[in-house]
Amino acid sequence: MKKIFTITLLMCGLASFAQTNDSMSSDSNENSTFKQWSLDLAGGVHMPVSLFTPGYFTNTPDLFQMDLGIRYMVNEKFGFNLDLGYNRFEGDTESLDFQTNYYRVTLEGVVNARNLIGLDAISERLGLLVHGGMGVSGLDYSSSNDDLDHMLNFQAGITPEYRITNAISVFADLSVIGHVRQDRAFDGFSVSETRGFDGMLVNASVGISFALGEGAMSIDYAPNDMEARLDDIAAAMDKMATENGDDDQDGVPNYLDRDNTTESGVRVDNKGRAIDLNKNGIPDDMESGLDTRYVSSSDLKNIIARNNGNNKNLIKQLINEGYVNVYFRFNSTKPTTYSLGAMNTIVQYMKDNPSASATLTGFADEIGNPEYNKTLSERRAKMVNDVLVAAGIDASRLTYNGDGEDASVDKSSAEARQLVRRVTFRVN
Repeated sequence: MKKIFTITLLMCGLASFAQTNDSMSSDSNENSTFKQWSLDLAGGVHMPVSLFTPGYFTNTPDLFQMDLGIRYMVNEKFGFNLDLGYNRFEGDTESLDFQTNYYRVTLEGVVNARNLIGLDAISERLGLLVHGGMGVSGLDYSSSNDDLDHMLNFQAGITPEYRITNAISVFADLSVIGHVRQDRAFDGFSVSETRGFDGMLVNASVGISFALGEGAMSIDYAPNDMEARLDDIAAAMDKMATENGDDDQDGVPNYLDRDNTTESGVRVDNKGRAIDLNKNGIPDDMESGLDTRYVSSSDLKNIIARNNGNNKNLIKQLINEGYVNVYFRFNSTKPTTYSLGAMNTIVQYMKDNPSASATLTGFADEIGNPEYNKTLSERRAKMVNDVLVAAGIDASRLTYNGDGEDASVDKSSAEARQLVRRVTFRVN
């Protein structure tokens, strides 16, 4: 629904600018001497930058991608382009086998920079367009029978042109495309765990442009003698970019977001507010894991009972029974914010017990290559080890190792996989 609303908003903007242009035409007939419509056909190579499952990748750059643009220039400085794109991603000879089809529809604003940078003074045949906008995309994976992976795309690029005749130009284009809400990698074999721009793609094309409509030649090459409206248009684009940004990366644009500080990974409603059905002030997605990450009151009572009321070794028992852990994001060695308390607990215990030693064991979830995950688990344990040493714990009192993948939870559950991406402790 939000995608349709955003595209509708942009289309309304297009109609508004076109209406403004019609009103200007009643005062001046300058634009009627130029062709304001263009049909742009292009093809070339691409380079998907991220994200890929370990072991899957393409050539750099890789064939092929195709592009069709239907462009209308409101005046000699600004216009709109409806961009239709197709890419095919395949593994190269050293990659694991995969094939993915990619489809894109993007509505862009186009700035004719020819006169702004002085190309008109060099040659009347040289042109330069700068474009940017947003739209929707879909990934069709050969590895899955699921429906298309739908996402928002944000595209920006630059297009040098050369006019062959009054109606035909050739051009080259370099565009960068970022995706929001890409659920799976380009190869289709792993799930994205990030928010915000979680998939990036670069397209390089060459093509031909056909100027259409009445007039002597394309308005792309109009002389720089018309009334300038670029400042107003740039201000409108800046405002649109700000309003459609997503500062807290929860998938709700700023202009709709009533809480722009929600925790990353927490589900929100259509106003950007964290879902909290029981109204206890804790987002439901964070509350579901609390009993697993932290000792509950009933567990604490049972531990005290087993110690016959002797609480001297309570902290040690909590640590050794797995209630004190350091957790990590997907494919990361950076501890999550809520894990800082666990590291503080270990540091304080080691300082309070100078003769104690600790063993740190790292784990990873099952997504990706087992050998890679083994190395990742060791790096996580090494990261926590280094933090403890930096906090004043002698390195001779610490040992660390990585146990690789923890297969004890449901691999398809993102919440369960979060709980096994961790470092555990054993103190003596």
